Order: sequence, then C-alpha cells, then structure tokens
Amino acid sequence: MMDRDSILLPVNPAFIAFSLVAAFLLNLLPWGSWGWVPDFVALTLVFWSVYQPRKVGIGIAFLMGLVMDVHGAALLGQNALAYTLLSYFAITIHRRVLWFRPPVQALHVLPLLVLMQVVQVLVQLAVSGKLPDWTYFAQSFVAVALWPVVCWLLLAPQRRAVDRDDTRPI
Repeated sequence: MMDRDSILLPVNPAFIAFSLVAAFLLNLLPWGSWGWVPDFVALTLVFWSVYQPRKVGIGIAFLMGLVMDVHGAALLGQNALAYTLLSYFAITIHRRVLWFRPPVQALHVLPLLVLMQVVQVLVQLAVSGKLPDWTYFAQSFVAVALWPVVCWLLLAPQRRAVDRDDTRPI
C-alpha cells in the first residue's frame, strides 16, 4: 500500500483520458441483466474529481454523461445531469476525502454514488413512471467495494520508485 506521506508525481492528462475511455469501454461490455455491475464511468469520474479536481471537473462529467446517454439510448441528459451532480459533490468534498485511506474514502464516496442513482431513478420516474427494484442500488455498493482497487490502479503511474536515485532531484 502507498505510504500516506509520500509525494506523487504529476498526473499525465493522457492517462486521465485513457482511464475515462477504458471505463467507458468497460460499460460497453455486454454484462446482460447483472444488476450488480457498477457504472465504471461514474466510479472513474468520482476518482478523478476527488484526486484531480482541476483537471477533471463538471464539464468532463457532463460530456461523459452525454456519451453514456447516447450509448444507453437513455433520455438525453439523464446521465449528464447525474454525472454532473456526482462530479460537483465529489469536488466539494475532495479535500476532506483525501485525508483518509482508500477504504475510508469509500464511505465518503458511497453517498455520492447513491445520489447519482437516485437522480437517474427520479428522471426515469418522471419520464416513464417506472421504478427499478431495490437491487438497482447494488451497483453503488459494488463500486464502493472496488474503490480501494480503483485508487491503487489509477494512482500507480504517479507513484515514485521506492529506491531513491541521487542523480534525480525528485
């Protein structure tokens, strides 16, 4: 596990873009009717909104939401609204969340993911009058269980080498 006091290297914007595209591709996989599969785009957006709020913000969340709306043939703007609110609240609490280790960070992320799903359900209810069953919210709990793994994977390129090289200033 990463030492809490270690300094990370700056994040590469190309890696952020790659991770968002990879999350989108994971959402494209034919998971079928598995209700427990998390929304990987939402999970990745929350991560970058917490760890890099100046690079991934509400605008990126809105664009990713529109892409997910087109992919899912959902009401245009449903996911965009949900992702925008998700990113806004993640940016709002990012300083507090960064004080904790990933397992405790997951407890802060859970209400954000549940709120995102509530917004999606409310939009679906207003348009179609249909409510999903309670297992719909299992996605958020699975995503929270994956949060430490996501943190480890997405922070891996920023970690320094363990052995110090005296020829480098950092």
